[in-house]
Amino acid sequence: MSAVQIARYIISFSWLYHGIFPKLAHIAPLERLLTGSFGFSDEVSYLVTKSAGASEVIFGVVLFVFYRSKFVIMLNIFALIGLLILVTFLQPLLLIEAFNPVTTNIPLIGLSFILIKNLKPSKHI
Repeated sequence: MSAVQIARYIISFSWLYHGIFPKLAHIAPLERLLTGSFGFSDEVSYLVTKSAGASEVIFGVVLFVFYRSKFVIMLNIFALIGLLILVTFLQPLLLIEAFNPVTTNIPLIGLSFILIKNLKPSKHI
């Protein structure tokens, strides 16, 4: 299996997993903590979390299918950086917990650069 395919599978899996399990199948306590940081009511926090989970699943599928698109890969990088910054401002103590956004987002960004580096030049018709 090539480095591109490994990067593709890992990045897509991460988006799918983080959308499905801690947000859609079951709302994890840390997800409640993060959405609660915005000051939303419980009902709005629930909807925000479920919407975020659905969005992550959709993006995971989009990235899996369009992993050769520089736009999609760059969107992935910016989203991962944005989520890391969001956690930094909303719940900075989460950055030193086990399995934190630093140890997940930064490696995923690195894998994204592997995808970009291995993009084939597009043929103009």
